Amino acid sequence: MYDDIAFNVQNPRPGIIINKPYGPDVYNGVPKDYTGENCTANNFLAVILGNRTALTGGSGKVVNSGPNDYIFIYYADHGSAGMVAMPTGDDLYAKDLIEVLKKKHEAKSYKSMVFYLEACESGSMFDGLLTEDMNIYAVTASTPAESSYAMYCPGHYPSPEDDFETCLGDLFSISWIEDSEKHDLQKETLQQQHGVVRRRTLVDYLDFSSHVMQYGNKELSKEPIFTYIGTNPDNDNFTMKAEEFSSNPSAEIAHWSRLTRGAVSQRDAQLHYLWHRFNRSADGSSEKIDAQKQLQNEILSRQQVDQNIHQIIAQVFGEENVSKMIESIRPAGQPLVDDWDCLKMLVRIYGEICGSLSIYGKKYTRAMANMCNAGINKKQMTLASNQACLK
Repeated sequence: MYDDIAFNVQNPRPGIIINKPYGPDVYNGVPKDYTGENCTANNFLAVILGNRTALTGGSGKVVNSGPNDYIFIYYADHGSAGMVAMPTGDDLYAKDLIEVLKKKHEAKSYKSMVFYLEACESGSMFDGLLTEDMNIYAVTASTPAESSYAMYCPGHYPSPEDDFETCLGDLFSISWIEDSEKHDLQKETLQQQHGVVRRRTLVDYLDFSSHVMQYGNKELSKEPIFTYIGTNPDNDNFTMKAEEFSSNPSAEIAHWSRLTRGAVSQRDAQLHYLWHRFNRSADGSSEKIDAQKQLQNEILSRQQVDQNIHQIIAQVFGEENVSKMIESIRPAGQPLVDDWDCLKMLVRIYGEICGSLSIYGKKYTRAMANMCNAGINKKQMTLASNQACLK
């Protein structure tokens, strides 16, 4: 973790982190092996492989596993088509993650693995890439083309205490974590948990929802969760109600709809925070003036990215193909892009000329992938980016 929350000046309770309204401290005592500038994609992948020589900083701990070990990975950050964010340095691309997992499998350094991923468009990290023979069961917060959602946000229900100005969790994450906290995980299977989390995360008739997805070896979902994350002895012999795992109970949908009324798209979490801060500040105060300035800057920067991408696509492929490039989605089971190096190149060129893609701006990595699939080259992207961004 980057570790900038507990003692952030905007944290109303210094040294404490909560992940639900009126919840307990989830920070004290948690191991921190890689923080700050050491929280990188390179270190993450080196840790998975057990490759100490590739590490930079940190505690030096790695996953030194063997053929009889079970591995659980939970990853939460912002994401976009084909990548998930890292606090420091380059983002983590799907191709690089899958290659490392393949190496781990070929080295016979695990028996089976479960990977929970919270990020926008997180399905794109595994769709068409993670094969069953790798013996990995992956669950993602969304499909390859959906946002995932922040939860417990100010001004929404259920809301954090008044002194908090930010969302406290993410809908997929709090769903599986809160489910795990109350059940006897020696009895609950991964598949049963998937059913609970899927229904809580997806509420069809609301404006916000994402489809929790499964990839890889789904046979592993029959195993008890205990195999991968243990269990709380206080929950031993917890009796699960049959309706918790039923296929489509209308009463449960209504229950979850009440609990998820306040979800916010992860890409809009920063905008929501600034809007809430602006609204609650006293008229005429320096805080309101500052909040208004930050809010306006966020809106303007979003408009600028929209305009930049539109112009780049129009210059290379024509105005009539802009919407197609931005909105086209490949069929399920097909990777996002044929040439991952091309996608990395386009993101890099855009960053060098137009400025690094923001959390909001990364929504356009799918458009860049579509441009790669349509045959764009380095010269075309450079020229179009210069024309769009250097005016």
